[in-house]
Amino acid sequence: MEHDSLARRHAALREAASAGLVGPDAPVAGFVDVTGVREAARELRAAFAGPAPVLHTFAVKAASLVPVLELLNEEGVGCEVASPGELKLARAAGVPASRIVLDSPAKTVAELRDALAHGIAVNADNPQELARVDALLAEGPTDSPLGVRVNPQVGTGSIGAMSTATATSKFGVALRDPGAEDWLVRQYVERPWLTRLHTHTGSQGVALELGEEITPRFAAYAKLLRETVPGLFDGRYTIVTEFGRSLLAKQGFVAALVEYTKTSGGRRIAVTHAGAQVATRTVFVPDSWPLRVAAFAPDGTLKESPDLVQDVAGPCCFAGDLVARARTLPELSPGDLIALWDTGAYYFSTHFAYNSLPRPAVHGFWTDDEGRTRFATIRRGQSLAELLAESGAAESGALKGAGEPPLVRR
Repeated sequence: MEHDSLARRHAALREAASAGLVGPDAPVAGFVDVTGVREAARELRAAFAGPAPVLHTFAVKAASLVPVLELLNEEGVGCEVASPGELKLARAAGVPASRIVLDSPAKTVAELRDALAHGIAVNADNPQELARVDALLAEGPTDSPLGVRVNPQVGTGSIGAMSTATATSKFGVALRDPGAEDWLVRQYVERPWLTRLHTHTGSQGVALELGEEITPRFAAYAKLLRETVPGLFDGRYTIVTEFGRSLLAKQGFVAALVEYTKTSGGRRIAVTHAGAQVATRTVFVPDSWPLRVAAFAPDGTLKESPDLVQDVAGPCCFAGDLVARARTLPELSPGDLIALWDTGAYYFSTHFAYNSLPRPAVHGFWTDDEGRTRFATIRRGQSLAELLAESGAAESGALKGAGEPPLVRR
């Protein structure tokens, strides 16, 4: 499967370069492997197949692109949303309310009222939010499945910022705090409509006991759950999952043009158009979010030049804007292309507008029945006119003369 995926990516890059989707006129772009997304969704569903009802949801923050959500919905995967914007995207993608879960530590009354009115599942994050739900239910009944989010306080993973089950996490009811467990049981006893319990220990950085398996598959994860919590799968409970990065990361890549190369202090540097604006996590926390980088010629074929230790830099005006440090790659030259693999999750949906760099286009690709690579635009690249509008240009002049100190009369 990995070999087929790599072959599709290489073919897509060659065709994208030929079609001008990446190159001098489009110096950075994102690409999503449609076949890979479908395969990942089907693998997930197969892993959890059994007597227990299962709702698989996708964390919208991982790829907040309506066509991607439509694709996942087509494969039976719903949406986990954490804001009004993400809910709007899920609705635009045609995801039914029965396959949407609202999770956020800061839901407003208006958000809760909207969700309850439309049968969207809600997990209350804390006692104050549960009281809000009580008040809203007094206004009228709901078809929404309702639950409480708990923090099991099992500790920090290898990526502290992504660990949501620390002793002092901002998420959920801290289950090991004095009196918390008794309080939680009382809430469920007093409210028969509380039928769900939500927990999340963290995104990446949390080890699983899967032996020597380097890249755990969904089947291995489901097997571990069946062995550890067998009652979860016997049909008494509905299982709700929330996968994000594991579904999409390997199904996408960023391609970028090499604009210049130089040597500084004996270090070879390739300056490209992919930096912090598209790879924010990698640039700022490189040890936690390293990326595989591949080198290609201008026509999208693999580079065959001798290997060289190089930094791969982005276009942002700060020294740390590097997507790879001291990486051994075929020697890069102006006009070449680089590919940042494994960027299908988060890298397309968390654009960092440093230096007012526009959001790049994102294209989906697949192979047709005749073996040709086809493309469809998932998101148009942001134009400079759109960027200007986003900067408040329509309000130009709003501050002219404002705040002038009053004239002092003598």
